[in-house]
Amino acid sequence: MRQIIVLLIISCLPLHLFAQEGDEVFGFLRYPTSSRANALGGHTVSLIERDPSLIFHNPGLLGGEMDGMVNLNYMNYISDINIGSASFTKARGERGAWGIGASFISYGSFKKTSVNNDQEGTFSAKDINLTALYAHDLSERWRGGIAIKFLYSSFERYSAFGLCADVGLSYYNSDKGFSFGFALKNMGAQLKSYNEERQKLPWDIQMGVSKKMENAPIRISVTAMYLNKWEIDYIDKVNLERKNTFFKTLTRHLVFGVDYVPSENFWLGIGFNPKTNQDMSLETGNKLGGFSFGGGVRIHKFDVSASVARYHPSATSLMVSISTTLDDFK
Repeated sequence: MRQIIVLLIISCLPLHLFAQEGDEVFGFLRYPTSSRANALGGHTVSLIERDPSLIFHNPGLLGGEMDGMVNLNYMNYISDINIGSASFTKARGERGAWGIGASFISYGSFKKTSVNNDQEGTFSAKDINLTALYAHDLSERWRGGIAIKFLYSSFERYSAFGLCADVGLSYYNSDKGFSFGFALKNMGAQLKSYNEERQKLPWDIQMGVSKKMENAPIRISVTAMYLNKWEIDYIDKVNLERKNTFFKTLTRHLVFGVDYVPSENFWLGIGFNPKTNQDMSLETGNKLGGFSFGGGVRIHKFDVSASVARYHPSATSLMVSISTTLDDFK
């Protein structure tokens, strides 16, 4: 397993040379699928917790400590746009673990009209991801994992299919409270396009670290994203006065998070995503764009958490997660 994961990483690294600007398909794969990750800026590949939702961010975080766990997540993104995910994880032997999961985004209902603007009913749009994962402990502190994703998209009568994979590594030193994560995400292709032109997937290289303070139950996390390219365009290209300095470009690759973890049964977290903050900035305000916060608590046999983030100037997104272990009900 160690040789397989190393070979996969080495073979995929040169792909960053071909990163190009342009439209992407299955962009929902970039959205957070974990309330905990959402609270810490929306992304993490290094957070070591008994939380199955984190495996969507890095398959190298999957482990035997998640044996028999079920996780459900739901986010009201904007208006009637909803995002959800579910997963089940199981230990395999002493050093392995596998999992299955699914995530989706529903874009709501749309009016269907003719070229003459005559009402012809309504239609829906959605993206779905089905995932199979496997992870293996490479040593006492190193773990590697892989996730295979089967993608489907439907917009009215148009549909698309895709296949991609995530490969991840994680390192954890419990004595020093330090963890490291690395992930190659969404490597694959669109197998069937909406029309004759195929689009690229939102593939990414991510790396992160988390460090717990020695004398306080506080942990700091930093995640680097979009490592397959340096320049990241603003979403709003109309405002030509925006200039990318070296510092701005650097911070747009980073996500910062701080969580307070006094026990295994309670946590609070806050995060900041500079890219989201800059993309969502307005002349009239929206200073809270890119900030997020949340918390979680264990209630009886369930781990329940919620987080709030601002991904759009006009709305705040709420995410709720719940996890449990099936053996607790025996």
